[in-house]
Amino acid sequence: MLNLVSLCVGGIALFWAMLAFLPLFGWMYWFILPFALFGLALGALSRRSAGRTLNLIVLAVGLMRLMIGGGLV
Repeated sequence: MLNLVSLCVGGIALFWAMLAFLPLFGWMYWFILPFALFGLALGALSRRSAGRTLNLIVLAVGLMRLMIGGGLV
């Protein structure tokens, strides 16, 4: 059950991360990353790893995008 909730949170975070990948929307990752971190915590409590993996991917892409953009762009 927690894996399903984690997948839902990760899916929502992934949708917003795809939108924030456009130029000038990099600041949105400051709101997406805590949301994905919450999904990762839920995924860590479940037995399956699909939700955990999805949230890790969103976190990795978000952190890389923030580092490339200097935290704002």
